[in-house]
Amino acid sequence: MQRLLSGIHEFIVFGLKEAQASLFAGSFFVLLFVSNHVSLFGMARYDFIFVAAVAIQAVMYFTGLETKDEVKTIFLFHIVGLMLEMYKTNPVIGSWSYPEDAFFKIGTVPLYSGFMYAAVGSYISQAWKIFKLELHNYHSYVLSIILCVLIYLNFFTNHYIYDFRLFLIVGVFALFWKTRVYFTVTKPRRWMHMNIAFMLIAFFIWVAENISTFLGAWKYPDQIHTWNVVSTQKITSWFLMVIISFIIVAYLKHYKKSR
Repeated sequence: MQRLLSGIHEFIVFGLKEAQASLFAGSFFVLLFVSNHVSLFGMARYDFIFVAAVAIQAVMYFTGLETKDEVKTIFLFHIVGLMLEMYKTNPVIGSWSYPEDAFFKIGTVPLYSGFMYAAVGSYISQAWKIFKLELHNYHSYVLSIILCVLIYLNFFTNHYIYDFRLFLIVGVFALFWKTRVYFTVTKPRRWMHMNIAFMLIAFFIWVAENISTFLGAWKYPDQIHTWNVVSTQKITSWFLMVIISFIIVAYLKHYKKSR
């Protein structure tokens, strides 16, 4: 009985800590919902989301929920995401689109879109700190960076040459096959295979993507006239994007520690 109660307590604490790590991502969902149901005083919806997201980041920084280094990391994710968005939403590519108007935008991309990628980076950074993550058998930061670059390039080149996605996924599993991530919820030290952690994060991002498109954050070509469930193939895309986010955070922490 004592073990059962201890397990329930740890599960509840785990959920609360996950919610804390997802604070910015959760706030972003609130913005998407609120922007659909309240008056924005004449401001375009995408602009409201952008301004509000900047304000949330400022609050998290000045209240100490995010450090200066974490803000820099999140800004880097914002830039990485915006560059990909500008390419994918180009009418020639047309992978998805933003149908509403915005003042704060670059070409076809409203600036708030970068915060969707920043939300992933924010979660990983916060979870690393909250759960006191440690990596065991992390073989090579150099190979990780090379893999990260290849994954990012494939997001651009797959429209013109062969899509190497499956090969890259195999590369991820091979590189992190023996890597374990250790974490603490209450007192016991737990661990999980790194590849399983990647898959779980990718799946929940896909769930979040369905909610986001339902709320009109952006639209895929098959959602222009009526909303449809996002293809499960997108899970592989998010799996690879999670790898990029994770490797950037891991490398920056490794670099800072080595200094």
